[in-house]
Amino acid sequence: MNVVAGTDFFTVEVLKWRGLVTYYVLFFLHLETRRITIAGITRHPDEEWMKQIARTATQESWGYLNRCRYVLHDRDTTFCAAFRSALQAAGVEPIMLPANSPNLNAYAERWVRSVKQECLSKLVLFGEGPLQRTLTEYAAHYHRERNHQGKGNQLLTLRALSKGQKIHCHQRLGGLLKFYARAA
Repeated sequence: MNVVAGTDFFTVEVLKWRGLVTYYVLFFLHLETRRITIAGITRHPDEEWMKQIARTATQESWGYLNRCRYVLHDRDTTFCAAFRSALQAAGVEPIMLPANSPNLNAYAERWVRSVKQECLSKLVLFGEGPLQRTLTEYAAHYHRERNHQGKGNQLLTLRALSKGQKIHCHQRLGGLLKFYARAA
């Protein structure tokens, strides 16, 4: 699982002056570490955008797929040939999953459920900027402060805690996301 990542889209409705606008959020999830990377947010995920995302994701020194050899994705037509060939050019093999098989990319599907249920369904967002900020804050919460059952109820990024200190509540997004830890 160390060399496999999953990718998928989910949509978010954002309120603008002219009404609701649908944004598409593309993310990558490293299967072993469960590390999430928001690859991009757009209203229209076209071929050029997808190709640029693939190039960015596979940058040799800092790309978030530079240690992965395989990327799982569904049969969404947005995962076009240009996206797959850009991944292959960087040595990452895209694996298209069979139709009607959400369990084959279960970690990615579960992350979508978590972000929507724990965060996005409780907010009214006014524009792309607040959506980006909300997803950044949730990803930080997901990585540093949220327990993960699949990892033995541990945090993805462990912190050393010492006994005898007072407990403090850390909040994100105005108190929507909370984390309790011993004070430093």
